[in-house]
Amino acid sequence: MPALSPRLRADLSLFLVAIIWGTAFVVQRIAAQNMGIFLFNGSRFLLGALVLLPFIARRRPANEGSTAGRQWIADHRFTINRHDLPLVGLAGCLLFGGSALQQAGLRYTTAGNAGFITGLYVVFVPLILMIGMRQRLRPLSWIAALLAAIGIFLLSAQGQFHLALGDALELAGSVLWALHVILVSRLVQRMDVLQFAAGQFFICGVLNLLIGLVVERAFVRELGGWLAGGWVGIVYTGVISVGVGYTLQAMGQKHSPPTDATLILSMEAVFAALGGWLWLGEALSTLQLLGCALILAAILLSQLSPHSTG
Repeated sequence: MPALSPRLRADLSLFLVAIIWGTAFVVQRIAAQNMGIFLFNGSRFLLGALVLLPFIARRRPANEGSTAGRQWIADHRFTINRHDLPLVGLAGCLLFGGSALQQAGLRYTTAGNAGFITGLYVVFVPLILMIGMRQRLRPLSWIAALLAAIGIFLLSAQGQFHLALGDALELAGSVLWALHVILVSRLVQRMDVLQFAAGQFFICGVLNLLIGLVVERAFVRELGGWLAGGWVGIVYTGVISVGVGYTLQAMGQKHSPPTDATLILSMEAVFAALGGWLWLGEALSTLQLLGCALILAAILLSQLSPHSTG
């Protein structure tokens, strides 16, 4: 059986990430009703960082004393140097902001809505590249942005001129997710993936815990109670969604073109809606289904042509 190409392996890894993240919306939706936002996120991201540490420590060749072994160690040394540390910190801060807004939004909206609106980071990526890096957008990108706006209007407002609080929080978070995707796609090209992933998880987790200890004192006082009732969610999202999901994202983005990566990852919206329907009994109205269809169309259109005219 022929070996899979690096690009195909990367695309399959990203598809698995989409499944993991999409179904994680169900777990996060339940946790949002019973746990503090920052304490929950802090626990799961620190757990995700801890999961990676043994893999980082064990990656030493059996022949480390030989020339080949020393070369392997040189190639896989701790590659986050002092010049890159601020960027790893920035990635951790973007992860902190995006996850906090996502978790807060899940208190007020469904897993399906959260998944579809979060997926709009695919549309925001070319818009941010245009504004921040002066890349010119093709007409399809503008059409995608318009379809996305109409889709959000139908999905969240259902034809009324207002945006529900939870959906607004998810929309703000999707902008941060777009910035995170852009940053990760650049950093993983020059850093060890596992080290980078553990670094951003640790920064995100510490920020969440520090803020949680200050603003979520009621949950701190009931620490034993919410841990006893929510440890499954923390373990699932910490080990699977964070430890496995974000690491596979970084590994996949190292070999998958940005257009492939963002398109495949956007499928988390479909799995979020499916999970919400299967396990939480969430249903969508006709207008909301139309909004979801427009958002998916926007995501697909945004990937049909290069972001820049060159």
